[in-house]
Amino acid sequence: MGTIEEFKRLLVAVDGSENAARAAQVAVALAKRFGAELIVCYVIPTPTYSSQAGVLGAGELLRDYFEDAHKEANKVVDGVVKLAEADDVKAIAVIRDNVFSVVEAIVNLAKDRNADLIVIATRGLTGFRKLLVGSVSSGVTAHAHCSVLLVR
Repeated sequence: MGTIEEFKRLLVAVDGSENAARAAQVAVALAKRFGAELIVCYVIPTPTYSSQAGVLGAGELLRDYFEDAHKEANKVVDGVVKLAEADDVKAIAVIRDNVFSVVEAIVNLAKDRNADLIVIATRGLTGFRKLLVGSVSSGVTAHAHCSVLLVR
């Protein structure tokens, strides 16, 4: 098990929410403190209606969805990269799209890029709602190869 001094590459997962913005601020501060590189990750999931691609107009809907999602993703990751660079932190943006599992995309990116720490927001869902909806942060925590910092 590594020590905190070994954190050289951090991955922060963002989605445009206020919670993710807090996680990004924490990730930038940690990267600055430890002289680490920051990977800013935004995952665009495949919408559930894509399984009905044969339906008239579904292809156009998917194209519009991904176009809009990429605009939002670029805005969010560019904002975090600029925040990091303003603090003299080296940051790169990675957008993964058309994925069926957000958890798997984050975990695989962290592994592929040799991240030492994943920083991710949690909404703190509890009880039945958590069971019904599932939780990206819980999934990342369960499956990541490295340490995970949850930010509320």
